[in-house]
Amino acid sequence: MKSAVFEFFLTTKPIGKGTGLGLSISCQIILEQHQGKLECYSELGKGTEFIIKTPINLN
Repeated sequence: MKSAVFEFFLTTKPIGKGTGLGLSISCQIILEQHQGKLECYSELGKGTEFIIKTPINLN
């Protein structure tokens, strides 16, 4: 399930309460427009952590 959270239209909400686009669009922007990474770490009963990594251009 962890890798599936970035897929389009995945939602755990009831019908009509979410589109399932938020994480997939965020991931696409971070990867394609910023050449970065979006990582997800989750542990049942403890929580979920998202880490965004983008390169820094020093020139």
